[in-house]
This record gives sequence, C-alpha cells and structure tokens, in this order.
Amino acid sequence: MADLGSFALLAGLVVCVYGVVAGVIGIRTRERRFVETSLRAVRAWAALMVLASGTLMFALVTRHFRLEFVAAVTSRDLPLVYTVAAFWGGHAGSLLLWALILGLYGIVILRVLRSSPQMYAPVALVLLVTAGFFTWLLAFTSNPFTVMQIPPPDGRGLNPLLKNPWMSIHPPTLYLGFVGMTVPFALAVAGVLTGLTAEWIKLARRWMMIAWIFLTLGLLFGAKWSYVVLGWGGYWAWDPVENAALMPWLTSTAFLHSIQVQERRGLLGAWNVSLMIISFVLAIFGTFLTRSGVMSSVHAFADSSIGVYFLIFLGLVLASSGWLLLARWDRFRQGGSLDALVSRESAFLLNNLVLVAAAFVIFTGTVFPIIAEAFTGDRINVGPPYFNQVMAPLVILLLVLMGTAPLLAWRKADAQSFGRAVSAPAAVAILAGLGFAALGVRSPGALAVLALGLFVAGAVAVELLHGVRILRTHGEPAAVAVGRLLLNNRRRYGGYVVHLGILLILTGVTMSSAYATQVQVTLRPGEQTSLGGYTLRYHDAQAWRLPGLQITSTTVSVSTGPRPLGLLRPQHVYHEVQDQATSEIALRSTWWNDLYLVLVGVSPDRRATFRIMVNPLVTWIWFGGGVILTGTLIALVPAARRRDVPEVRRDVAVPAGAKAQ
Repeated sequence: MADLGSFALLAGLVVCVYGVVAGVIGIRTRERRFVETSLRAVRAWAALMVLASGTLMFALVTRHFRLEFVAAVTSRDLPLVYTVAAFWGGHAGSLLLWALILGLYGIVILRVLRSSPQMYAPVALVLLVTAGFFTWLLAFTSNPFTVMQIPPPDGRGLNPLLKNPWMSIHPPTLYLGFVGMTVPFALAVAGVLTGLTAEWIKLARRWMMIAWIFLTLGLLFGAKWSYVVLGWGGYWAWDPVENAALMPWLTSTAFLHSIQVQERRGLLGAWNVSLMIISFVLAIFGTFLTRSGVMSSVHAFADSSIGVYFLIFLGLVLASSGWLLLARWDRFRQGGSLDALVSRESAFLLNNLVLVAAAFVIFTGTVFPIIAEAFTGDRINVGPPYFNQVMAPLVILLLVLMGTAPLLAWRKADAQSFGRAVSAPAAVAILAGLGFAALGVRSPGALAVLALGLFVAGAVAVELLHGVRILRTHGEPAAVAVGRLLLNNRRRYGGYVVHLGILLILTGVTMSSAYATQVQVTLRPGEQTSLGGYTLRYHDAQAWRLPGLQITSTTVSVSTGPRPLGLLRPQHVYHEVQDQATSEIALRSTWWNDLYLVLVGVSPDRRATFRIMVNPLVTWIWFGGGVILTGTLIALVPAARRRDVPEVRRDVAVPAGAKAQ
C-alpha cells in the first residue's frame, strides 16, 4: 500500500510537470495537440489522486499501522464513521483531500468547457500548476504513505475533539469551498488571456457561487462543532483559522455582487479579476494557516515545516497574476464609467469596498502576532475586542447597503422615486427600533442590527411588490404575477433569500453575544439554582470506566416555573491514550434560547461544579444557514425566460394610471 500510494503521488507530479510544459507550448504556439495533451494530463493526475486517496482510505479502514499516518489518527476501537473522517483528521491526509477535490473539480470544469474550447489551455494550465504544488508537498514533505519500521499493535487514535459528526463534515465542506476558488480563478485567467469576457464571467459566477455556498456551510458547520464540542458556550472566537475561512468568503461575496455590474454595464472588469485573484490567494493562505502550524489555534491540528513553501507559492501566484492583469490592462478600459454616484452600480461598488475593507482588517489582526513576533520576539495577541470594534460599523454599513441597493435604479436613480421606495422600509425600521427599545433592548449594536434587519426585509418586500405591479399592468392576476416573477427572476430573488438568511444569522449572533447570561455554581445533590427563567436541580453523579476512557456523568433536572422540561446529563471524559479531557455538554435548544450546561468537575463528596449559560436566538444562526442554502440553490437554477414575460427592472416605471386588475 505504501508503494502504491507513493507511486501515485510521484507519478502525479511527473504528469503535472509534463502537462504544464505542454500547456505553455500549446498557449504560445496554438497547437491543438499540445492543448489536448495538457487536458489529458489533468485527467490523468485526477485519476492518480483518486488512486492515492483510495489507497489511504483502504489503509485506514484495514488499520494498516505500518503507515505512520494511520497509526497516528486511528485505533482498532475507532468507529467506522470516524475512521473515514480520520482521512482529513491529520496533516498529510488533509493535503491529499485538497488534491483529490481539485482533481474532481478539474474533470468537471473541463467537461463544462467543451462549449468554449478556447479556454481549455489556460484553465488546464492553472489547474496543473496548483496541482503540481500540492502534489510536490505530498510527495516530499507531507507524505501520508511514510512507513514505520516497527509498527505498533494499535494506533494512537483520532483526536477526541474530532470525534463529532459536525467535525466529520466540516473539513471536507470547507475544503470544497477553498479548493473551489481555484476554478473561477482559472476561468478569470483564461478570460484575460483569451479576451472572452462574456464566457468567463458567466462560468466564473456560477462556479464562484458553488465554492461560496460550500465555504458558507463549512463556516457554519465549524461554528456548530465549536458550540457543541469545545464546551465554552460560543461558536465564534475570531480564532486565526476561523478568520482564514472568513476572509475569502468576504472577497468572494464582493465578487458575486460586482460581477453583476460587469455583466450588465461592462464595468469593473479589472476589479473583478483582482477580486478573483485575492479570493484564490486567501484560500491558499487559509490552507497555509490551517496546515503550517504557524498559528496557535484549536482548529489547527498540524505542526509542520511546509509554511515556507506555501509562502513561496503565494508569492509566485501574486506576482504572475498581477503581471498578467497589468499586461492586459488596456482590455479593461473599454467598459465606460459610472453615470451617477446615486445608482445601483455605485451601491455595489461601495458594498465591495466595505467587504474588502472587512477582509483587510481581519487579515491585519490575524497576521499581526506573527509580524510582531518576527520583529520583537514577543507574540502580541489580537483578541475579539479588536475584531468586534472594527467589524461592527462595517456590518451596519453593509446592512444599509443591503436595504438601499435593490431600490436604486441602474445608471442613475431618480431621487423622488427612490425616496418613495425607501420610505416604507425606513419607517418600519424606525418603529421597530423604538419598539425593541421599549421591550428592553438597550444595546446600541443590537438595536441597530434588529432595526436594519427589518429595513432590509422591507426593501425586499418593496422590490417584490414593484415587480408584481409591473407584471399586473400586463393583465396578470396577482398570484400568477408573483409566481411568474419568482420563476423568471430566480437569480435575483434567490439572492434576496440569501440576504434574509444573512439577516437571521446576524440577528442570532448579535442577540446571543449581547444578551447571553452565565453563572458557575457548585451544588450538592438535591440543591438547585436558577438562570434565565430555568430552574436546575442537581440529583447525582456517576463514574465508570470504558477501555481508554474515564467518564463522570451527572443528572440535572430542568424546569421553568411549575413545568418540568426533562433531564440533562453533562459529562466529563478523560481520554487515557491521548492524555486529554473533554466535556460532553448538555444542551436544550428552542427557537428563543439555548440552555447550555457544562460539567466542570465533581469533588469526592459528590459536589458538582457546573457552568450554566442561556444563549438567546442561537438556533436562528443554524436556521439562517438553511435559508442561505435554499436561496443559493434557487439562484443557481437557470431561468428559462419567456418572451412574453417582461424583464422586471428598477429603472422601469409603472405607468401613472396603472391599477391592479
């Protein structure tokens, strides 16, 4: 198995080098045979990565402890689901997963490009260069097929923190987003080289949406894992690895907005290519932070010396793509300019600047400790206070833009029409803010997010009504008009659904951050305590042993007023092989709040210490993720527009005398 896996990696590296050489010759000479050779190289490399991955998976499942990687991440008592998850539970396996996903993406995009054969060679070249870098890392610095001379009778086992269903799906989902950034980046490079603007824009937008939704889900799955496994009661701590995934999410979100301006007006071409370069670089940078060991993080389960190679690769990508952009700069001067400052184009551009600014301040806070340590020898930590203070005003500005941009016309907005459109959502936001304040919401940030969230929702409703009114001037009944409007404008209204999902997440994050309550108490059996309307009574503690485990469990009954709500059983687990303790939290979730119970410890006289938290609206975060997924799927479905259905545009006015039929 070791020989087969190592052969696949070395052969994959040879194929990549051969394909890159053929691709460069094909681009320079326009010889079809060399282009076809580079395409076959992509497919052959992907097949070799499938072979290497299958070999490693077989070694994991069969507990082939002669491989150092298998011995480090599995054991004989590890359940099958976590044995499979062990593939990406270690450093070398996660890099192989990166390569496997890239290979599968490469096969699919080359099939899609059959309708645009001119883009074959540049796309294949970018894929092969990226593939060659990761294959070289796997073959020479992080080989998962390294053999132990004396294999152990049993493996060390998977990190206890990874034995959770959310962690089983979080890394592959996140990597589908990270690796997915390679495809739109390759399409952007191909578009710049070939001048096929319309083709690369259409394909890049769709592929970026696919990478974006995987990145979104990966972030949410990671937040859920942190919430239910780590036992600290939160889901986001501005951890460096969390930030590494958020940064490309922000820049790719900016791209998905500004690409609409280029599609419709031919503007922001160079800006969109720049965003694509930045998103790809940040995706590689995120992999660097996760797998280099350069940052201290609960999410970074690797400590290796490959960081310098990542930095070299990042430098080469920035230098080469920047040179290409500057060399083709004249192609981007033909798109014209903004007609007015008050327009949808300007709102999208401002939206982009805010998103990129957010990515920049997060990047600065993330890398500052490394830079400070390099110059001073002391690591200066940048904690949540910095990120919260700089991000709060940016989030509020984004909410304002989310509400106003749909109500602005393209090219130039009419002040009177815009005022009429925005007046109703603004009134709702003001009244809602006053109402929330009267109900006891005192946090300025919470009031702003709640009020602006309703402003955005109101703007979506106004935009929907505007489209229905236009269709009804053509004699459509109301119900038919709504249905046809949604079916024939899936991309636009799918985007609005995504916005509503973002609002739910921001509401949950804001309220759970501003109004979470917690207490740490020590109780004797039979004693009780109260928090947030809940009464908790501690009954008893039990301790027992399983192979390699020492488990302490407690029983706590929960009630609200006279109504019993059931039993919670938080546990404390000590893993003997890893010499590591974990907390098995007890959680009771509702739409309005979460009761979160952690067992801190039990004394010899059976007194138990608990950390109790009541976190409001956390469930809204996870539900918001489902709404975002729904909206993205709607937007990805091509709209089969019929000729008799007029395009609904904000710059198309309803006739003055039009009435509902």
